Amino acid sequence: MKMYMRRAGIFGAFVLLIYIIIYVIMGQTTKKSFSQGVTGQDVMQLNRIEQTLNKLYNVLRAFEQKQDAMQKQLEENKGRERKSAEDNFPPVKQQPEQKEQPSKHIQDKKETPIQKKSQKVFPNSALFKEWGENLSEEDQKVAQDLFEKYGYNVFLSDRLPLDRALSDTRDPGAEPLLTQIKADRTVVVSPVFDKVNFDDLKVIQYFPAAHAFDWALWCMYEGFMPEYYKLNDSSLPGKSPSVMGILVADRKFLGEIGVLDAGMKVYGGENVELGIRVWTCGGSIEVVPCSKIAHIERYHKPYLPDLSSVMKRNALRVAEIWMDEYKHNINLAWNLPFENHGIDIGDISERKKLRERLNCKPFKWYLENVYPKLDPWDNLLAYGGMRNLDADMCLDQGPVPGHTPIAYNCYYYGPQFTYYRANGELYIGGIKSHKYNDNRCLTDIGTKETEAGLFNCKEAIQKGMSIYWDFTQGKELKNKQTKRCLEIIKGQLIIQECSGQRWEIQNIIKAF
Repeated sequence: MKMYMRRAGIFGAFVLLIYIIIYVIMGQTTKKSFSQGVTGQDVMQLNRIEQTLNKLYNVLRAFEQKQDAMQKQLEENKGRERKSAEDNFPPVKQQPEQKEQPSKHIQDKKETPIQKKSQKVFPNSALFKEWGENLSEEDQKVAQDLFEKYGYNVFLSDRLPLDRALSDTRDPGAEPLLTQIKADRTVVVSPVFDKVNFDDLKVIQYFPAAHAFDWALWCMYEGFMPEYYKLNDSSLPGKSPSVMGILVADRKFLGEIGVLDAGMKVYGGENVELGIRVWTCGGSIEVVPCSKIAHIERYHKPYLPDLSSVMKRNALRVAEIWMDEYKHNINLAWNLPFENHGIDIGDISERKKLRERLNCKPFKWYLENVYPKLDPWDNLLAYGGMRNLDADMCLDQGPVPGHTPIAYNCYYYGPQFTYYRANGELYIGGIKSHKYNDNRCLTDIGTKETEAGLFNCKEAIQKGMSIYWDFTQGKELKNKQTKRCLEIIKGQLIIQECSGQRWEIQNIIKAF
């Protein structure tokens, strides 16, 4: 009401002003007309005044209409806010004094409607295992599509407010890294990576660890060497055999040792290649606990649906340039023949010249001094699928978890990979890259048992099982202690008195 009265007052004052102006002008014109007569110039002046007044009137009307619209919108907003407040906080009614016992018939309260939960459109998706409970079905489809493309929750990431509260686990960022480089220009340093979950994007604090790898050149975290922990100071940098993703280095030193290998493709192995090159060509690598970043660990990489093909190719390239007599361990890890594997690793001549020019140390030195935790696999004699020539079936690790190997049709893949060592150990289902991990040995459980066993080698020895086997390509497979043979009878894998059954393993490394 006050707004309307204010607008009416303004409007009236404005109209009164206009009429005063007209009166003054008309008075002057009339006075002049009686004495001198009205000229054409006077008429034109009056026309201009009339046009100006019309424009002012139109402007005033437009202003008034806009004020009306704004007032209406303001009242509607107040009405909605009042309605929302009443819904969320209903007025508290004062209960009248009870003069009698309340009636037993109490009116049923109106039940609050239960919000219907959306059905999970992708119940088997890793994205929705811990996240997306109340997401609409349409939003689930959008989120899943982005997740399949990029490997993390892009849908949630795009909707997080920039000013949200975050638990900051970082220590001072760049200074600790730069301090190490200033002290030694040949050191390459890396911060500690805290983990950002791929689904709910929560930050999980990680402890400092070395950046390690296996013989397939897949990277992993690993504890520092025992000497580090004896210092009892977790703020100190720790030596690392390799470096993951994010690193800081002296630009000139990095250029001197060849920067990055441009012959690597897409993804994988480049961090290991750099680690080996830095260590063997005059530098070192450290992880600095006093510097931290947060890093999204994707559920899958977006570069290719299956990275194993380029990873395999890059690993073979690294092996050929840097690993000397240990290069075939890459073939072993990927179950590839030593020769004629058919994979193009590109031109390596320039990188070999670089290694020679820098006078880099041999890979054996790296294994002994930088990464002694890596098993050199130097006593392996043969590997690959192991086939019984008489039954035409292969040795297979069987159900996992479990301790019973089986005979199965040959398909020469993971569960049928076998590895025969010079000491007589025969592993089934894979071989571990590191000395601190135990392999699974084929065992003769005991003379009263006919079923073969598959146990961690150390555990089998502790339990008194026999884990050492005599084997010659194309001949019987006999346990050294019990003198019994592994054979296949009617499709069943058993251990019994030798009947002359013959076995053959896919790839021979050394004659035996």
